[in-house]
Amino acid sequence: MEEESYKKSEGCTIKECQDMIQRSLRTPMVKFLMEHMEKTGCKVGDNFIKAVNCNRKMGGGYVRGEGIVVCSDQVKIQDDVNQVVIHELIHAYDECRASNLDWTNCAHHACSEIRAGHLSGDCHYKREFLRGFMKIRGHEQDCVRRRVMKSVIANPFCSETAAKDAMEAVWDVCYNDTKPFDRAP
Repeated sequence: MEEESYKKSEGCTIKECQDMIQRSLRTPMVKFLMEHMEKTGCKVGDNFIKAVNCNRKMGGGYVRGEGIVVCSDQVKIQDDVNQVVIHELIHAYDECRASNLDWTNCAHHACSEIRAGHLSGDCHYKREFLRGFMKIRGHEQDCVRRRVMKSVIANPFCSETAAKDAMEAVWDVCYNDTKPFDRAP
């Protein structure tokens, strides 16, 4: 699940969000990820990414077997929607390529969150600056770690200790796994 702590007011309507999702499908990164999901054997239908009201402070999420939701009540601009779609597509890709991915397993969840945080651009220094984190060096890994912990702790199967242990155990392998990209974008 994607959380954005710097959003303070209401988002947009479901219709506005759905329109932004359609625009995001034409961006190079989203097209690349969707093509690689298809190549890996996962069909991405027209209804795979949907706008919904979440009534929770999160940008969206990936729901196993159903697809991606973008929280219209939390996103305001096209860049927000693009970022959520890219992040969640990385989770969908992970599940597509690993038939045994178990979201109740803290290490599996942490690994996918590490990859999504690292490969999606969630932790680009400009985004971090807007969130109020202004570290010059090492901001990207700190950001990924912070966001992985926030997400994995929200998993009812993972305590804070289990989340931290899982993240540390899989960090090097998962941070360096850049598939389907040749290197981190």
